[in-house]
Amino acid sequence: MLITELKGKKVGVCVSGGLDSRTITKKMVEMGVNVTCFTADLGQPDEVDITDIRRKMDPCGAQTFIVDLKREMAEACFDVIKAQAMYDGGYWNSTGIARAVTVRGLIPAMKQHGCTVLTHGATGRGNDQMRFERYTNVLAPDMKVYAPWRDPSLLKEFAGRTQMATYLAKFGIEAAVGGKKRYSTDANLAGLSHEAEDLESIETPCTIVETTMGVWPQQAPNEVEDVVMQFENARCVAINGKKVTPLQAMVEANKIAGRNGVGMKNALENRIIGTKSRGVYEAPGMELLGTAVRQLYQAVMDRRATLLFQNLSKLVADQIYDGRYFDPVTRAAMAAIDVMAAPATGTVTLGLYKGNLFFMSMTGCAGSLYNEADSSMEASAGLNPVSSQGFAEIQSVEALSLAKAGQIKA
Repeated sequence: MLITELKGKKVGVCVSGGLDSRTITKKMVEMGVNVTCFTADLGQPDEVDITDIRRKMDPCGAQTFIVDLKREMAEACFDVIKAQAMYDGGYWNSTGIARAVTVRGLIPAMKQHGCTVLTHGATGRGNDQMRFERYTNVLAPDMKVYAPWRDPSLLKEFAGRTQMATYLAKFGIEAAVGGKKRYSTDANLAGLSHEAEDLESIETPCTIVETTMGVWPQQAPNEVEDVVMQFENARCVAINGKKVTPLQAMVEANKIAGRNGVGMKNALENRIIGTKSRGVYEAPGMELLGTAVRQLYQAVMDRRATLLFQNLSKLVADQIYDGRYFDPVTRAAMAAIDVMAAPATGTVTLGLYKGNLFFMSMTGCAGSLYNEADSSMEASAGLNPVSSQGFAEIQSVEALSLAKAGQIKA
């Protein structure tokens, strides 16, 4: 879809208040397009005041609506934690899940204001363009999608930030380009992703990133901080004895883990479109709660359940990354995960120290399969060691057959 095709249509623009958002919005307004702007409040930790986005957008000539999706974002975080859905390099895909929440939350608001086209500012080289487009396709198949940074005319007119700033300056709109950015950041309740600019070189250390949600491990306190987390069906319901909602749990976990340097990851990930991308990620709360849930899973899942869970976890992680969070296969995988997560109830205490998480204790886990007597190396009333003789002999039948048949090559 081209910008010239938007005349006569009402367009809803997903905006962040940045240079791209203002440029796209002002350009469409000047071309006579009926534009309304929408921002998702996802609990962005880098926004001191979310309404500041409206102030930045106002001079562009279009009304901006802020849709509060913090609770929906927290619920999505809990789903990701339950599924242990981590992408390449073992990082929590905060941006991928946020796009699902954003599009699902903004489409009803856009339709309420009569919008028939959704516009996003995602680059034509990244993942988000595919996520925005696909989520709009599956959630609102009657809506069209306009991607400005795939429109040849806009790419030619706005080759870079300087051209955007010059264009906005003609209308008296504040658009200081400033010095060369070292990287770009995308933020929400789950975490922050940093990429581009200096981070595109893999000779650049990840520590050039100035943390927003916490500190680098070397800057964390010199003593261990214990955190007690209570879970019901793999969902955190209390932290340090205080009952919490999902939103409160994420906010508190982000604070605690952030100040201890937890949750910093560097990844060279495989993008949807086939290229590789380098990113540095902050997700302190996800890492803290996710690690605690993993301890419970180790206690309640048998070997075959663990294998199935690992396969489903990878599937869900890929689905979220690819913009397929609402697909039937994702729902089916999550339904199976719910079955295995049901016994994951109990209290886990972890120690936090300079980016590390140490297991301290687990209590109240009625679904645990762990039996100290069975596992003991000492004399106990558990498994009779002599009973293993028969099992070992049965195992030997296949082993000896393989060896005699010459199928074992050492």
